Amino acid sequence: MSSAAISSHFGPKETSLDWKAQSKERAEHVTTAVQWINGLLNTMLKDQNPCDQSEVDLILSNFFMARYLEEKDNQNREKEESRSPSEHDVALPSPPPAQTKDKKIADKGKKSNTAEKPFRQPEPPEPVLHGSLAIGSVSLALAKTGAQIQGIPLYKYIAALQNREARTQFHIPVSLVTLLSCGKTSPGKLNLLDEVILIPKAGQRVRQVTLGILCDSGALAVSYERAEQPLDLITEACSNLGLALGTEIHLAVNCAAPELMDNSKGKYEVATGVLKFPDELLDMYQALVSKYPAVVALIDPFRREDTEQWEKLSNVIGHSCSLLSDITYKPQASPLPGVRGHILKHMNETTVSDLIRITSEQQGAVLIGTTSNEPCSDASLSDMAVGLGLDYIKLGGLSGAERMTKYNQLISIEEELAQQGMLVSKEKHPPPLFPESPQEQAAAAEPEQTQLTKT
Repeated sequence: MSSAAISSHFGPKETSLDWKAQSKERAEHVTTAVQWINGLLNTMLKDQNPCDQSEVDLILSNFFMARYLEEKDNQNREKEESRSPSEHDVALPSPPPAQTKDKKIADKGKKSNTAEKPFRQPEPPEPVLHGSLAIGSVSLALAKTGAQIQGIPLYKYIAALQNREARTQFHIPVSLVTLLSCGKTSPGKLNLLDEVILIPKAGQRVRQVTLGILCDSGALAVSYERAEQPLDLITEACSNLGLALGTEIHLAVNCAAPELMDNSKGKYEVATGVLKFPDELLDMYQALVSKYPAVVALIDPFRREDTEQWEKLSNVIGHSCSLLSDITYKPQASPLPGVRGHILKHMNETTVSDLIRITSEQQGAVLIGTTSNEPCSDASLSDMAVGLGLDYIKLGGLSGAERMTKYNQLISIEEELAQQGMLVSKEKHPPPLFPESPQEQAAAAEPEQTQLTKT
């Protein structure tokens, strides 16, 4: 018997609710999950082989899809029954008052080229089904049980599931540590820099990272008005500590821009009262990366709909700064132009088999991370990252028991592998955070050309 817990996320609708409504929503999610586990799932999984991860995960996924389609049908039926013909007519026209106002402002002399571009409405968010976290939790509990039956650590069990055989060497993913938070929920006017993340020196042990330069940092919510201010603070701190920012250590920035879009205006609210069109935000990123070359990665700099800006930004800064997107909610979506890597979180209905499949299909381009607003005390995410052979793991700041449990698990795995002579250390940071140099790209292409010549 094993227990497991994963993070949950209830979508943009629920996160906009007040704390009482959020608590009620969480209670309904958890209650439904417990009912599924104690009821239908308990019956369906009876007598299943706990070491057959793929078969059980298929049962879980099929169960979830049936509940999802059932809920969708119920919602559509209720919507049709409650909507009168007059209401339907009112909903047809799309009101454009804010766009008209912006156009008038543009006509007065501001940059009109950005205001005249058509605004692509956001794709509707995927609804989060009540009880969905039961699927991911049961899948993880099953993997833990299989590891116990075989008498091996969870990370080795995950690696065997992925590779169909036991691995003899492992590496520890680089820990991306959140230093500062300047997002919408932090004090101050600045919204844009949801997380400023430290990328430690290549080859450093996890214990060195957690006990060295960051012992008192944690993930501080700071009050700033401009994007330069938190980066200036980190630059000054590194200078005082004698650390070579941009050489020994680097930075990544989680922009979380999709959360900042004001759909009525077609602009991003980068700070309170400061709105920017996508092209204006692109210029802002270009200036920021030019001024702070230690920033080597931007996460979610735009929403998915702004594909033109993704491509433009990659063309402008892609030689020195990688663009990453969070694919947790849309893992099957078509890739965005200019994106080198993806953030993936283990939550809700995501099974262990889903993680194995996604990371195998996009090998070398996936970082695994935690949800910032719904942390979970289960340390298995660290085992997952090591077992899947990922190069990076994003666990948040060095504060809070939920996050420190995962960092401590990474340290334990690292020490265990070192004692067994199975630990491999990477002397340089791999992609996707650090783009390959032209020389490395040429070297990687040379064996392929040689093979073609031989054939």
